[in-house]
Amino acid sequence: MDLLRSVPIFAGIEPSRLKLIAFTADSIAYRAGQVLVRQGQPGDAAYVLVEGEAEVSVETESGDYVVATLGSGDVVGEISILCDSPRTATVTASTDVSALRVRKDSFLQLLRQFPEIAAEVMRTLAERLTHTNEELVRARNLAASRDDDA
Repeated sequence: MDLLRSVPIFAGIEPSRLKLIAFTADSIAYRAGQVLVRQGQPGDAAYVLVEGEAEVSVETESGDYVVATLGSGDVVGEISILCDSPRTATVTASTDVSALRVRKDSFLQLLRQFPEIAAEVMRTLAERLTHTNEELVRARNLAASRDDDA
C-alpha cells in the first residue's frame, strides 16, 4: 500500500481502492542490465517503476538508440496494451529496479474505474511523445550536419 501511494498515478486513489490495485499487481525485481520489455514482443502487462532507473531504446538501422530514461513512478508498457500492438521499444534496467507488473486486463479495468489514472496515463503519454519528437528532430539535425560535413 505504501509502495502504491508513492507512485504518482496512484496518488489520489483512496486506500480501499489501492488495495484492489495491490491485489492485481505483482511486485517484480530486475537487476541492472535485465530487460523489462522487448521491442516487437506482444504486450501482456504494464509496469510501474517503484525504485531504480531504466533506459528506453528503439532499434534503428545504425543500432539501438536510447530515447528516454525512466525512474520511480514512471509507467512503461502501456502503449502496447492500449493499442493492442507489439512493444514499441525495449526497456532495460540501468540500475536495480523494483516494479509493479499490472496485467493487461487489470490495467484496462483500472483505467475504466479510475478516470484520474487514465488522465495521468494520457498526460504521461503526451509528455513522452513530445520528448520523442524532440529526440527525433535532434537526431535528424545531427544526421543532416554529418551529411553536410561529408
